Amino acid sequence: MGFAEKRGNYWRGRYKIAPGKHLTVVDDGGKAIKFATKGEAQRAASEAENKYRRGDWHDPALGQETFGEYANRWYDAQDLAASTMQNYKRHIEEHLLPEFGDKALAGVLRRDVEAWEKKERALYAASSVKTWRSTLHLIFEDAIDEGLITSNPAARRRGRGKRAGRSRDRGPEKVVTDPLGILLTAERAALLSGRDDEFVAVVLKGYTGMRWGEIVGLETAYARPGAVRVEWQLYELDSGELVRCPPKDDSYRTIDSMDWLSTLVTNHVARTKPTPCSCHGKTYVFRGQGSARTGGHQGAKLVDVARLAGVSTGTVSNVLNCPDRVAEPTRVRVEKVITDLGFVRGGVVAKHAAHWRRNGFATWLFTPAVSGWYPKKAPQEARPVPVLGEPWPGIPARGRGASTRADACWLPIARGLTPHGLRHTHRTVMEDLGTEKVLMDERMGHIDGSVSARYAHVTPGMRKRLMVGLTEQWEAALDARLALCPTSPVRVLNDLLRGRAAALP
Repeated sequence: MGFAEKRGNYWRGRYKIAPGKHLTVVDDGGKAIKFATKGEAQRAASEAENKYRRGDWHDPALGQETFGEYANRWYDAQDLAASTMQNYKRHIEEHLLPEFGDKALAGVLRRDVEAWEKKERALYAASSVKTWRSTLHLIFEDAIDEGLITSNPAARRRGRGKRAGRSRDRGPEKVVTDPLGILLTAERAALLSGRDDEFVAVVLKGYTGMRWGEIVGLETAYARPGAVRVEWQLYELDSGELVRCPPKDDSYRTIDSMDWLSTLVTNHVARTKPTPCSCHGKTYVFRGQGSARTGGHQGAKLVDVARLAGVSTGTVSNVLNCPDRVAEPTRVRVEKVITDLGFVRGGVVAKHAAHWRRNGFATWLFTPAVSGWYPKKAPQEARPVPVLGEPWPGIPARGRGASTRADACWLPIARGLTPHGLRHTHRTVMEDLGTEKVLMDERMGHIDGSVSARYAHVTPGMRKRLMVGLTEQWEAALDARLALCPTSPVRVLNDLLRGRAAALP
């Protein structure tokens, strides 16, 4: 039992924690509490001793470690996937330390966390703030496990009624599309990039539900006849480094592939003849868009042409894009220099970049393809993709004066659709086909921990029905595209349309 000890004109509470070891009742700041009466001191000491025996006690001095000190120590102790470590670091450095870094762990109160969350919600999306609070909650939970604090100020209290306006915190519903939308998006992405890689990748993603990192990290060894094996992904860190790591949540899986899809991927590999990348030493199905960063521009530059021809770079640009604006003698002289130097628009490069970059693909290829608009990027505002209307569905106009030379623009396919939205689309399509949940979970790489799921198993019949259903949807999309126009500027799609037209009665 705790006891009271007389100290001059006050009493202090004392309690036993081990043979020959006693502690004094202290406040949250670690200072001994001075009680006016013996009874108060004895009751406080007994309560403190009971907390210690229940395991609720902590050394108040430990709670004086600042949140910043503990958060840094906590982060260093984690051993998680590179992507998770990056996210935790961003949450801590950008959103938690500025508010709580200098406060003592024991000094962070629930009202402090609530005030911080309210302030963050005024600036950021509710879903993001919820994620940051979850990280804060996790840090405090581990501090409790270490005995540094006794309660978690970031824990959400339950059973206190519904907060008015809670529905306003919901994020926007995920945009999905249909098989024709997948096909049209793939075609436009290929037109924007000027090659077939994006067409094959978008179709593969839309019909397998693979994650973006799994598409980028798909090695040729795992693109097999009748299946795609997910063994690795390439995850892009904020530093730009692409880390080769296991798929999210260790979702290793074999995804059944329709014959036409396997042929599409196989022909793509045979056509592009990929070689091992210098960063990982692996051979990947898809290459990046644009030029490889090899340490400098290779080949003649536009300024070299202008200098040798004795004209401005604007004149060279006009010769390339608007030759009718340039006097005949000047145009002939510039064209001769272009031929002599072997100048190629965009520069002669050794090879494509080894891998797509997440932001570059989504911002400049995928988003313009689904919306028909280029995003805002200083100094330019958001603007429609300028298109030359023939051949259908239109070729994006390039270079200087593109907007004045364009005579059409694209209508939106599915405004707001993201590359990850194709994963949602694939799940939605499977639901529409009546696919069994156990097969959908296997294909998506999800784990159902319920008891009923333990008794459900994928059968060959399930697989066959799904392959037939997806093939029918693909053929219907080709037929719909064929009805719009029998040809395509994208070579691989043009071949598919011709083949489909020949097969129709």
